[in-house]
Amino acid sequence: IAVGIAYTFFGLVIFLTAVSVGFMPIGYKLGTELAALHPAILVVAGFILGMVVVLAEPAVHVLNKQVEQVTAGAISSRAVSLSLSVGAAASLGLSMLRILCGIPLLWVLLPGYVISLALSFAVPKIFTGIAFDSGGVASGTMMSGFVLPLAIGACTALGGDMMTDAFGCVAVAAMTPIISIQISGLIYKLKANRAVRRFVAEEEYFIDYEYDVEGEGQNA
Repeated sequence: IAVGIAYTFFGLVIFLTAVSVGFMPIGYKLGTELAALHPAILVVAGFILGMVVVLAEPAVHVLNKQVEQVTAGAISSRAVSLSLSVGAAASLGLSMLRILCGIPLLWVLLPGYVISLALSFAVPKIFTGIAFDSGGVASGTMMSGFVLPLAIGACTALGGDMMTDAFGCVAVAAMTPIISIQISGLIYKLKANRAVRRFVAEEEYFIDYEYDVEGEGQNA
């Protein structure tokens, strides 16, 4: 326990130092530079950065490993990572678009969570649990330490209202993975149903074939 506490303490010190010295200044500078180039570049860069940043989140790798172990490989860590990447990319791209257009945060969050709750009734329960945990995992330390300064820098360069436009990107980052994971679960469910129907059709075909063969043998 003492060794674990020591590792945790020094790890947090090093991480918070790196955030203060590296992530936050770089994120702010990158946001201002991208906003100065072209608004479209800011949205595209936000989409790409969101996809990359979430993969560097330590909690994401823990979640992926746990999901793969619990499901005995039925839900692979690669599939969860891909869904999380798509969700995080969409969240950051949407956040940059919100900064450019001045879209109120409620107009993004309210429909998003309505879609999330609606999908929870249509997908397998395990995907619903994974999805809502993924929202908290994706909006972790890396997202807060890099993406929030990026949004603040972009908002400052564009002359927007920092308090209403820049803040809220982490909330969007917590919402979109819930949708993307549940969409993956819906696709998984549709594929599983299609496979079951194909199996049943093949079984019925073989039963009918065996019945015809036996009937012909008895007639002979």
